[in-house]
Formats: sequence, structure tokens, C-alpha cells
Amino acid sequence: MRGLAIGDGGSVRVLIVGRGRMGGALAAALTRAGAEVTLAAGREGAAIPASAADVVLLAVPDAAIAETAARVGAGPLVGHLSGATGLRSLAPHEAFGLHPLLTVTGPEARFDGASAAIAGSTPRALRVARDLAAALGLRAFEVAEEDRAAYHAAASVASNFLVVVEGLAEELAGTAGVSRDALAPLVRAAVENWVRSGASAALTGPVARGDEATVERQRAAVAERLPDRLPLFDALVAATRELAARSAGGARSDPGQDRRAGRDVGSTPRGTSSRADRTGRDGAPA
Repeated sequence: MRGLAIGDGGSVRVLIVGRGRMGGALAAALTRAGAEVTLAAGREGAAIPASAADVVLLAVPDAAIAETAARVGAGPLVGHLSGATGLRSLAPHEAFGLHPLLTVTGPEARFDGASAAIAGSTPRALRVARDLAAALGLRAFEVAEEDRAAYHAAASVASNFLVVVEGLAEELAGTAGVSRDALAPLVRAAVENWVRSGASAALTGPVARGDEATVERQRAAVAERLPDRLPLFDALVAATRELAARSAGGARSDPGQDRRAGRDVGSTPRGTSSRADRTGRDGAPA
């Protein structure tokens, strides 16, 4: 983690408003980075004097950002930590956004090596967001105002929805007397394959290889044992079929783009494989 370098020398004064898990973790990490940090509660209705701060970070729920920002005195740059919220909520302050793309469970959380979405209402504000990210060990990337909701939805799919899917797997395994621990290596391998190769190349299993008889047996088991989860199972199977078709070259969202890139429409993209090629790869379930 590099030292914090905002302004013209001296220790940077950061006021963090919000004593939740993220606020506490940021206070600890920025203190280690050399900032002079004050952690304050964001009590509703109380004015937030900020004359002694260079930067104010609002570690409050999204719904409270605009109301809290309105109580911050003039002078310092004001930033929020929301992935979905734009900078207009921080008006009239010179504003920035810093959204660490990781799960924080307590003050001992480490930010090193994760990524962060940043934005700034001015070049100076954007530079401050980038410097804060660097001080925390985060890899910063910019997200435009109009892209924030889509970006945050992607983050929710990648983390929250993954847990929902694994919850379904855990419930089904439990009906067969199989523990969650037994599934863990399979989950880790699938995620690592996705990180390394992307969704199309990482996809394995009966849907990907067109084994409809096995899929039907699975569906019958879900219908019998977890009937309330059947709609989720069906939706996941349908989405998996669509991904398998795309990876095999059976569906293109923009055929003209393929022609412009010099590829034959319907051909298998370089670096991916057909369903048959993927059968049983990377320890796929039978």
C-alpha cells in the first residue's frame, strides 16, 4: 500500500461519516496509509462540521447519502462509497465516488488487490478518488454516471446472486445427505475457470453438452424434493442453454460485428470449444 498523497504535503485529514463495517475498515486502512482520520456517526439532522477535514467520506446507506451530504459544511471534497449512486446526490459539493469492489465484514478487512469504481465531478475530485484508491491498495477504474446502475447490477450478480445459486445447491445436496463442504472444491474450480477463461469457456455439465435426459432427471428430483425452488432451477437451465448456444457459435447478438471483425457468422470463436470438446473437462459433474 503506497502512502496517501492528496494536496500539498502534510498529513491528509479525512473525516469518515458512518461507524458501520465499511466506515471502520476504511478508517483503519487509511490510518495505516498515513492519513489523519476521524470517524464520526452520521446522526440524522445533526450538522457535520468539516472545516478541519480535507476529505469527507460518507460511509452511510445509499438512501441516506443526499441527506447526509446536505449537512456537510462547505470546503472539503465530499465522496460516497456507493456503487449505484451518482454524484448528483452530493451537490453542491465538489464530489467523488469510491466504490471498493469487495465484501467488508469488519474493521480488519484488507483492501489490497481488489478493484474500485471511481468518479469525480472535477479533475481534482477524480484525482483524489484515484489517490485514495491507490492508498488503500485498490486498482481503480472509472465508471460513468450513466453506467453506474449497470455496473452495480453486475457486482450484485457476481456476489449476491452467486450465493443464492450456491444456496440452492446446498439445499439439494442436503436432501441427499451431502454436506456443503463436499461441493466447495467444485465451486472454487468453476469460479477460477471463469476468472481465467470467461463464462463461455468455463461452462461444463449436462446442459452444456446437450445431455437432456440427465437434465430431466435433475428437474424431477428438484420438483420432488424442493418444489418451491423449481422456477429458479428452470430459469437457470434456460440461461445455461443460452450461454452454451452462444459459446458454440449458435447465437450472436450482432452478426454484423462478427463480419466487421473478419469472423464467419456461426463459427466457433477462437479460444472456445464445442459442447463435445468440453465434455468432462475441468472435473465437470457427470
